[in-house]
Amino acid sequence: MRTYLVVVDESPEAETALRFAARRAAKTAGTIRILALIPPSEFVQWGGVQATMEDEALQRAEALVTSAAGTLTDESGIRPSITVRQGDPVAVVRKTLEEMDDVAALVLGAAASGPPGALVSHFTGSDAGKMPCPIMIIPGGLDSDAIDRLS
Repeated sequence: MRTYLVVVDESPEAETALRFAARRAAKTAGTIRILALIPPSEFVQWGGVQATMEDEALQRAEALVTSAAGTLTDESGIRPSITVRQGDPVAVVRKTLEEMDDVAALVLGAAASGPPGALVSHFTGSDAGKMPCPIMIIPGGLDSDAIDRLS
């Protein structure tokens, strides 16, 4: 079965990428895996403060992913699997791809204005030819109708 790995955050382009992936999955009898990233925490002198900060970041990521999963299920009927991981975003995405051998494509949203984003820049750079799957870059400026036509 085809699995589309979508990296989500609080950006509008992440929502666009998720909608595109959901439409592709629905048309190809595939599934969606949502990957929410929690940036690595900076060292805080007091362990309790750092633990609280990490817990708050995890709760925000889980709330974001739960909301995205609910929207996805409502719109396409697809129930995604959800992964929340902390660490360097590039390293986390690479490790996730290594662990999953059924990924049909890594789906990333590019910002509608300004730089495309760190993950898009990295995975479309010099390492693009070494990826274990295709990379789909979804322009963040696409509206729902355009996504529906293209997917």
